Amino acid sequence: MNTSDLKIDLISRITQLKEARLIEEIQKLLDFKLDKNKYTLSSSQRDRISEAKEEYKNAGYLTEEKANQDIEEWLKEK
Repeated sequence: MNTSDLKIDLISRITQLKEARLIEEIQKLLDFKLDKNKYTLSSSQRDRISEAKEEYKNAGYLTEEKANQDIEEWLKEK
């Protein structure tokens, strides 16, 4: 499918949408991608980012190696 076909397909699918919330999310994505507006985070998103930064600063995260090890141990239990 070429770019033109993709655009036509996307437009067709968007026109069939009935949920305003989904259409608004598509609009936000397009605005962000086209650099028309800044994306605004909700207060809960900002809070979670702050929490994640603190966790990272305090080494409160799993390395890939540790995560894989935990998965292997869990699979052996099953």
